[in-house]
Amino acid sequence: MQSLTSVVDRTAAPSDRPQEHLDVRSLGPPNPLQQTLERLVELPDETVLVQQNDRVPQFLFPKLDDRGYRYETVERDDDVVTVIWRGD
Repeated sequence: MQSLTSVVDRTAAPSDRPQEHLDVRSLGPPNPLQQTLERLVELPDETVLVQQNDRVPQFLFPKLDDRGYRYETVERDDDVVTVIWRGD
């Protein structure tokens, strides 16, 4: 399996920013969405959040759009990685 760093490198996320990892694979809805939004509020704008989930977080995307975040999702064999960052 690819490392999270190699997944992030395949996205348009800025590579020169610090990264924070959030693993929500074991949480049932709506906890992954809530924890991701709470973590984003706590992080400095330059930090890239790498969310590891067991499914595509489809309900998260409109909330990220509303808040001005950019994101990309990569589906892997056993998880889904969503990379989230502040737009430029």
